[in-house]
Amino acid sequence: MLKNGTNGAELVEDNAKNGNSETLILNENQNNIQNLVDIKVGFTRQITLLGAIGLLVGTVVGSGIFVSPSVVANHSGSSGLILIIWAASGVLALFSALCYVELGTMFPTSSGSDYSFVYEGFGDLPAFVSGFTNVVLLSPMALVMVALTCASYIVLAAKIEETYIKIIAAVIIGVIFILNCASVNLGTIVQEIFTAIKILALLMIAITGVVRLFQGDYQNFRNFFKGSKTNISEICYAFYGGFWAYGGYSSLPTIAAELKNPIRDLPLAMWIGMILVTVFYLSVNAAYLTVMTPLEIATSNAVGVTFGNQVYGSAALVIPVLVACSSFGASNGTLISSSRMLNAVAQKGHVPKFLSLIHKKRHTPSISLFFICIISLIMLIPESSNFENLLKYISFINAALVGLTMSALLWLRYKRPDIERPFKVFLGLPILVLLSSAYFTVAPFFEHPLKSTYCLIAILVTIPIYYIFIKYKKIPKFVSNCFGSFASMLEKLNMGYPTEELKEKIYFKRSAKEEMNMQPKREANYFSYCHEQLFEFEL
Repeated sequence: MLKNGTNGAELVEDNAKNGNSETLILNENQNNIQNLVDIKVGFTRQITLLGAIGLLVGTVVGSGIFVSPSVVANHSGSSGLILIIWAASGVLALFSALCYVELGTMFPTSSGSDYSFVYEGFGDLPAFVSGFTNVVLLSPMALVMVALTCASYIVLAAKIEETYIKIIAAVIIGVIFILNCASVNLGTIVQEIFTAIKILALLMIAITGVVRLFQGDYQNFRNFFKGSKTNISEICYAFYGGFWAYGGYSSLPTIAAELKNPIRDLPLAMWIGMILVTVFYLSVNAAYLTVMTPLEIATSNAVGVTFGNQVYGSAALVIPVLVACSSFGASNGTLISSSRMLNAVAQKGHVPKFLSLIHKKRHTPSISLFFICIISLIMLIPESSNFENLLKYISFINAALVGLTMSALLWLRYKRPDIERPFKVFLGLPILVLLSSAYFTVAPFFEHPLKSTYCLIAILVTIPIYYIFIKYKKIPKFVSNCFGSFASMLEKLNMGYPTEELKEKIYFKRSAKEEMNMQPKREANYFSYCHEQLFEFEL
């Protein structure tokens, strides 16, 4: 500890005289030490259990339930198999979510979800593969998909030309970026509001389905399994649609560092949230089947709108409005979770460290939010950026990465059995999730080998990137200079501040003898040192 009024030179001299081998050196050029000591930069524990459930349900329930039914029906073929796929997807998603809870409660200060868990289990290279693929490919693609769906339903509700869909999607991404930069609380409040709206939409459809069943509209349930498909690739793609709708359950551990009581709230939020979502999804799909045949669902571009037009008549406009709100909430949740993962990846030095900066006053990861949004906007540009193509790419990559995370959980059980586990799942659950991930990764090669190969290459290319830029640090000097200048500019604009512990911000360790020899040379202040570090890819 430093005593008040003690400067760096005195501390060095005292420690040298007393024979201490190490000393904490205080930057001499800081005028107001106490103010720096009082600075607490980083994530703060502001999110309650209700907020966590809202974030989980709000992230999971988005565009998927209104778009994925056509994908599931197209690859299922019958009413019975449709409902089985949705139920099985929900159960498997719950199992996966509980595995993530075990990992999240093992490392409650982590904000990186898959990335941090793989890092703890396997170290640098596998963690880099997981984190880089997530933040550069998976998260931006997911944000694009949800934003495009939201824009599509806005076009339907407002009767705007379809040529404006991508422009509207870009505006949506910009709006949620501003909301999440403004405040952590504002982002979660927006999430809770739109979660309430989307639950209202699901309740409206589900109740309508129950009423129609009591009225005798169950003709599509008579030949329950007629027309069912049995091809393993077809079943896999049906699950792709289901898992996309349930996707987002892994977002909750990414905010573990911001939960008020992560040990209690993570398991509770997962159980409550995932059970609610599964019940809603089964009810809504049963409601769809009271109005449309499996073939009609499979050929509908907007199942919710088709359902509303056949049931609500002139009031059908409410469906695209509610779906647009639901998709907007999902976009918000996607950006919240992906920005936290990018922040964790940057803190480990697997991307430029300036991406880990946290806003000094608002405690928001503004730089990582900005990066995710920029990548998403770039992905909006190609004509091939449509729901069907993006779904196949995302589902393949996600299955591979979930399998890697489950492998890390199993390895941690073996390698570190003594680590504290406040919540521990039955060993069979991560094994089951790992086997299912292997199936979802291998099965698509039978029907679509080229697309599957593209996805596999996208994952494997991260390995040479790791060795070139991380392991051996072959970074051009001008690139490093640009990153350093950018980091300096961000801090001067008060847009970000390093998230390391306070002691690591202000002090650095050297032997007392080294410091006595270097004492006359120490003229640069701490912040110059900090800027030098922010642009480096360090392990």
